[in-house]
Amino acid sequence: MTVRDEIQRREKEGLAPWAAQSADTKGRRRPEEECLLRTPYQRDRDRVIHCKSFRRLKHKTQVFLSPEGDHYRTRLTHTLEVSQIARTIARALRLNEDLTEAVALAHDLGHTPFGHAGERALNALMPGGFRHYEQSVRVIERLEKDGRGLNLTYEVANGVLCHTDGLEAETAEGRIVRWADRIAYINHDIDDAIRAGVLREEDIPSEITDKLGHTKTQRLTTLISSVVANSFEGLIGMDENVRDAYEKLQGFMHEAVYLNEYAKKEETKVPHIIKSLYLYFLQHPERLPDYMQEIAKEEGPQRAACDYVAGMTDHFAITSYQDLFIPKAWHLGV
Repeated sequence: MTVRDEIQRREKEGLAPWAAQSADTKGRRRPEEECLLRTPYQRDRDRVIHCKSFRRLKHKTQVFLSPEGDHYRTRLTHTLEVSQIARTIARALRLNEDLTEAVALAHDLGHTPFGHAGERALNALMPGGFRHYEQSVRVIERLEKDGRGLNLTYEVANGVLCHTDGLEAETAEGRIVRWADRIAYINHDIDDAIRAGVLREEDIPSEITDKLGHTKTQRLTTLISSVVANSFEGLIGMDENVRDAYEKLQGFMHEAVYLNEYAKKEETKVPHIIKSLYLYFLQHPERLPDYMQEIAKEEGPQRAACDYVAGMTDHFAITSYQDLFIPKAWHLGV
């Protein structure tokens, strides 16, 4: 019996009947020999952590564009917080933590530079639109490893695709990540908004804080506990009162922070930067990396330009824009 066999034996004995068993995965697009030490979901988690797209998340905006300060969230820290919350819920419900973690770590790999402002800009440019959750699946199936993809299991790709509104994931573990994502972002966005001086804790209406709590820790505890207490046989959810308070908190944050003129003033520059880069690489596919040039030949220059711009970090997008469109100073030789 290998180490993997022993882990899978413990999964069958210890996990809930509706948990995803790694031994029963629907598999990968390209069959591979099994690892002796790790289950398929553990290998997926490791592949995500070691991939380039994951590392680039540290330089992608979460909410506040290019904030001055070391403690604002990035897309990477958001991802880690989602993973932590999702694993806590999965453990409490006796679901597969490894699958849950792999989905959580991969869920935003396809996010654009400049947060949702970048996503909206590409959505307006790309024929058929652009949605970051679909792009995340594209990253793991096509773009990573110079066009070979990560070849993750079906269950991880499905959880990533379904982590926002719309279709629910086929596994309970994937459905957990959808809730963990919501719980993480609403609370860390409050934290960042307070740090930025856009919001005060006491600005949150009392009808919300009386139900969810008056601090980040209290809110996290209330929301996570509600999911654990109200999830049965693979169906994941919150009780009605807590969910109502959460939705009111979303509405409040939408008005107070996400549409706040001061907090979002730099975002007005994003559509021009994204459009300029997209159109440039659309017209000059020969300037793309080699594997992106192959995508341009196989799937069209629009697809390649979109993939390349979507994968940029905030800093790289700004630097690329400056290099391509801002005149440089020059000096006569002496």
